Amino acid sequence: EVQLVESGGGLVPAGGSLRLSCAASGFTFNEHTIGWFRQAPGKEREGVSCISSSNHRTYYSDSVKGRFTISSDNVKNTVYLQMNSLKPEDTAVYYCASDTYRDCDQVNMVLPWDYRGQGTQVTVSS
Repeated sequence: EVQLVESGGGLVPAGGSLRLSCAASGFTFNEHTIGWFRQAPGKEREGVSCISSSNHRTYYSDSVKGRFTISSDNVKNTVYLQMNSLKPEDTAVYYCASDTYRDCDQVNMVLPWDYRGQGTQVTVSS
């Protein structure tokens, strides 16, 4: 059974940092691309970042480029999203998703992915 479990969300002041984790199980980790998405109330889902576990190619949306860093630990089967210089507009539920050998780019971030986790709330106060 495929499982994606997010952790690391919380409440931080503007300018603060958080590191989200996505622990994956139930599939061959290095055959999957892992993406981070977020959705705020009343807004559409936004593809924030992704990383290919096979070649570590990465993608960042313009809204987070330079502030967020995605990384992958293929031993722990975990993908991390380090979020720095957080802004109130980063407030959302963040969830990770996975798909087999999906290209990691802007086009693929708007397509449906096979599996997703339950999400973790990130709240940035002004």
